[in-house]
Amino acid sequence: MTSLGFQGSASSTPIHPIVAAVTTRIRVRSAPTRAAYLKRVEQWRQQLPVRRRLSCTNLAHGCAAFEPDEKLTLREAIEPNIAIVSSYNDMLSAHQPLERFPALLKQAAREVGAVAQFAGGVPAMCDGVTQGEAGMEISLFSRDVIAMSTAVALSHNMFDAVLALGVCDKIVPGLLIGALKFGHLPAIMVPGGPMTSGMSNDEKAKIRQLFAQGKVGRDALLESEAQSYHGPGTCTFYGTANSNQMLMEVMGLHLPGAAFVNPNTPLRDALTRAAAQRAAKITALGAEYAPLSKVVDERAIVNGIVGLLATGGSTNHTIHLVAIAQAAGIVITWDDFSDLSACVPLLAKIYPNGKGDVNHFQAAGGMGFVIGELLDAGLLHDNVLTVAGPGLRRYSEEPYLRDDGQLAWRAAPAASGDTSMLRPVATPFSPDGGLKLLKGNLGRAVVKTSALKSEHRVVEAPALVFDSQEEIMSAFDRGELLRDFVAVVRYQGPRANGMPELHKLTPLLGVLQDQGFKVALVTDGRMSGASGKVPAAIHVTPECLAGGPLAKIRNGDVIRVDSERGALEARLSARELAKRDPEPVDLTVNEFGLGRELFAVFRANALGAEQGAMSYVLPDREYTEAPPLPPRVHEHFLFSAEVAAV
Repeated sequence: MTSLGFQGSASSTPIHPIVAAVTTRIRVRSAPTRAAYLKRVEQWRQQLPVRRRLSCTNLAHGCAAFEPDEKLTLREAIEPNIAIVSSYNDMLSAHQPLERFPALLKQAAREVGAVAQFAGGVPAMCDGVTQGEAGMEISLFSRDVIAMSTAVALSHNMFDAVLALGVCDKIVPGLLIGALKFGHLPAIMVPGGPMTSGMSNDEKAKIRQLFAQGKVGRDALLESEAQSYHGPGTCTFYGTANSNQMLMEVMGLHLPGAAFVNPNTPLRDALTRAAAQRAAKITALGAEYAPLSKVVDERAIVNGIVGLLATGGSTNHTIHLVAIAQAAGIVITWDDFSDLSACVPLLAKIYPNGKGDVNHFQAAGGMGFVIGELLDAGLLHDNVLTVAGPGLRRYSEEPYLRDDGQLAWRAAPAASGDTSMLRPVATPFSPDGGLKLLKGNLGRAVVKTSALKSEHRVVEAPALVFDSQEEIMSAFDRGELLRDFVAVVRYQGPRANGMPELHKLTPLLGVLQDQGFKVALVTDGRMSGASGKVPAAIHVTPECLAGGPLAKIRNGDVIRVDSERGALEARLSARELAKRDPEPVDLTVNEFGLGRELFAVFRANALGAEQGAMSYVLPDREYTEAPPLPPRVHEHFLFSAEVAAV
């Protein structure tokens, strides 16, 4: 990509042995499914450019509304036609800036002789708006809807490349999953950028806790939140949305340095325009063909996991990365995350893990610094194909505007501008990546330890069992939680109610912890990137509704959440646990209202959290060349004999 000023260089650092071993393990485990995926992609690649194969009627329909010169370009199929798929809406701050992007992209495409067509829109919902509300119960499944909507947009088969516009939690994974089903096409992810910084995170967290204690009113809370979330762009804390942008960069799916540039700025617009022009260069019509299927391989997936761990990213990606990998025929498990976490140091402390937000992270050196450090330590694969060209090393550069206003790239800072926010590999915040796999007689779960103080990494206490976060909140208000306890929140998995995030629990559990009580959370639901200082064993798999043993826990059972040893255990004998029946639960309240009845088929077909919580996989068709999957109620989505051999 030298025309846009990238330097790039081959890395001579040998890959870390654990990173190499995990990558090999994934490659061997995935061999049948990856081969089947690539075979299907190759069948479609042989039909490129597709417009030459369309009937006259098909083609005429596809370009009827365009100007004569663009119609000619589309009819001749000599120059690229780029699909724009966007999650724009103007209610949500992260997506509102995307309103301007199609015009920028279309003009930039024209300048290099290409055409860009707005192929389709995808829904975008905000977990911040739906948090604690019934609508949150369709949030996770919106990812699958977005993947399907992306497929609908691309199904017209008119295109040579894809520009996918999205930012937040389920949107980016959904766009990428959908695009991977068209893996013969190049695809560039186009971000919108974070909003500028507002109220400090420390002050915001303090007011939330005061509200939970009843010491300030709703007016004070609303004013605090409005000062925090105040303008166009992504929320500035390091939750799933900003973890998405980090992932797309470290996986080579953005232009280098595109992740955290604020919206509605000259640099943001220049990067957006450059994405269209780069997409035109990497189609099958040119000399730099870079299909998405070759960009997203086992090494790119491992790079994504490493980036997530090194920056303390969202636990939601222990679900989404599994689903993204599966869409490319790659099988990953929580063991892969946990094993990599043992060797990947924590280089960033972004709120809620630290005090600063993503704008402070960007100013301190951002992704260019992080990627350079990880490459130099042998913790990332450099020998990958990216949308910018061969090699990840070019992602250790950052974009800027020259004096003449043209976009260029230069080396990212060699040293952190703020070591309270960003550190080198030599002096990390922690020698491990802050994500731990827990397992024991309650199943498998993950815990984010990057924000936990050492005294909270192990909690053993009696269980208090609840079937919703509202029940816990009511018990808190009644003063019933002034004790050591492990809150067990059951029936929050994908099949039960769509696996909503349980963020409303964070402030009140934090209050109890600050008062000196030992508290922890165990749930088959989610907490996401906003989980923080309270130990939370989340995504417990198998979920309660799929036969998980968590459904057998009773009040008073002693639970141990041990993030040091990686244990999630009820202090019960195997015999006692086996003879118990799950307590009956009425889930009908989860089935109706705010569109939840339309998602019954998603709940009925959802796989477990470790399997990506996917609702669209048909094992007998998706894996025609792989061993059959175990029943869906089982704990793993693994080919167990294959994994054992590895």
